[in-house]
Amino acid sequence: MTAWRDVEQAAPEFAGRVRALFDAHRHKTIATLRADGSPRISGIEARFEDGELVFGSMPNARKGADLRRDPRFALHSATVDPVDGEEAAWPGEAKIAGRAIFADPTAERPDSDRLQADITEIVHTHLNEAATLLVVEWWTPAGGLRKVERE
Repeated sequence: MTAWRDVEQAAPEFAGRVRALFDAHRHKTIATLRADGSPRISGIEARFEDGELVFGSMPNARKGADLRRDPRFALHSATVDPVDGEEAAWPGEAKIAGRAIFADPTAERPDSDRLQADITEIVHTHLNEAATLLVVEWWTPAGGLRKVERE
């Protein structure tokens, strides 16, 4: 299992930028797989806690049922539009993919599912300093940190 702390140890600067994007806004978007294999997009809250990326699902929620059947997910940070002429200030967006691991209910929310992320990939998409190129950086447990720039 690859926990958030593993990403922080392997690529601390990258992990810091990704975490800042996720921490900037309370609400995120999660993609799960329905029983027929089609995608489901849901709103969700996620947080970093004790070196883990954790999130939850209310009892009988469809996203929780999806994750029990197939634990694969993709979590997307909030996306903000750059102000016209201020593209260089756009922080970009981040995505974390992996498998959801169900944990025991917590004392603070015993009526909800608590999940931890087993991370398989993290992506940060942003612009270069001059705002002339799209920069895609991604990290995987096996491949480490990689980067491409596109016009």
